[in-house]
Amino acid sequence: MKWQNAIRDFQLYLKIERGLSKNTIDSYTRDLEKLILFLEENDISVTPISIDNSAIQQFNYEVAKKLNARSQARIISGLRSFFDYLVFEDYRETNPTDLIEAPKIGRKLPDTLSEEEINELISAVDLSHPQGERNRTILETLYSCGLRVSELITLKISDLFFDEGFIKVTGKGNKERFVPIHYNAQKYITIYINEIRNHLKPAKNFEDTLFLNRRSKGLTRQMIFTILKDLAVKINLKKKISPHTLRHSFATHLLKNGADLRAIQLMLGHESITTTEVYVHLDKSYLKEVVETYHPRK
Repeated sequence: MKWQNAIRDFQLYLKIERGLSKNTIDSYTRDLEKLILFLEENDISVTPISIDNSAIQQFNYEVAKKLNARSQARIISGLRSFFDYLVFEDYRETNPTDLIEAPKIGRKLPDTLSEEEINELISAVDLSHPQGERNRTILETLYSCGLRVSELITLKISDLFFDEGFIKVTGKGNKERFVPIHYNAQKYITIYINEIRNHLKPAKNFEDTLFLNRRSKGLTRQMIFTILKDLAVKINLKKKISPHTLRHSFATHLLKNGADLRAIQLMLGHESITTTEVYVHLDKSYLKEVVETYHPRK
């Protein structure tokens, strides 16, 4: 089996059977390409079937010289998934990464904005600009519902259930969930649909897509990043932010104001509550309040 054939089969498996996004699949692919390049540069002639632990270990040492612990751990995880797939398909009997120890990394706390910074960011949108109303609605929706950027750009008009106060979100692995939507976001989406989007003729296959660009097609991830980056510069915000910052801020502010961690997990679409628990570490005052409120010795 050649490397490219194995990678192609792995990509299909990730897409069809695991339902992973293109960005995630591309990330796995880049990690495998790093391994292949290392093998070529060092004249190590092995196939996905014949490669052993020693070759992987050599590659790991080389990676450790160039990348930080978090990137190194991610690459090892990607390779492990690839060889697990080959074992699952009976191409191999063992996974050559099983004895490779990934570096220990601490839990990275997500960056967040304060409620005042969120308000300042949204207020900075130039509503006289042709895309101003749309951009304000995008920020309100990201922050109101804690969406991933991929979830926002694929949101459809048919996913809006305003009478019930929910939107339907398609998350990682094509898993659907219903998320409550704040009345402010509902108001701005309604204005955008009735006063802005109604004057656009959606391109083919984008008739149901909520947010459209100037060519009446769907937005890209990069466009959302650019909108936020420009607004951050405009208000002289020194923090490095991304669309995910609004998602983190959504969860942190809910927790700080007394929301249940399990409810936040469901709204964010986290499979495991341990992923959601990272937000507890952002606000130590929350922990103090929990003890003071609920401990029997209060």
